[in-house]
Amino acid sequence: MVVARSVFLFAVAAFCEIGGAWLVWQGVREHRGWIWIGAGVLALGAYGFVATFQPQDDFGRVLAAYGGVFVAGSIAWGMVADGYRPDRWDVLGALVCLAGMAVIMYAPRGR
Repeated sequence: MVVARSVFLFAVAAFCEIGGAWLVWQGVREHRGWIWIGAGVLALGAYGFVATFQPQDDFGRVLAAYGGVFVAGSIAWGMVADGYRPDRWDVLGALVCLAGMAVIMYAPRGR
């Protein structure tokens, strides 16, 4: 149950961070305006709070592991929101990152 909660929190964190960054990108690069930018800033702030709910107590470990989720989530977001077509190397790289995340977060440590 702890792993399921952690994975869920990583997914919510990725949605907030990647979505927030995308909103800022849209606001600035696509000239959609300050409302988009402001929504992005709020979403990025929400990401910071979501990360604090991880059951793991080590900030560095949580953020390092989240990096793998961010990589894979960014590729998925690009596919859905922007029509990005990853090649096999993008997919392989994302899978490697997710495997690294799993090792960092969920390897047995005997504590």
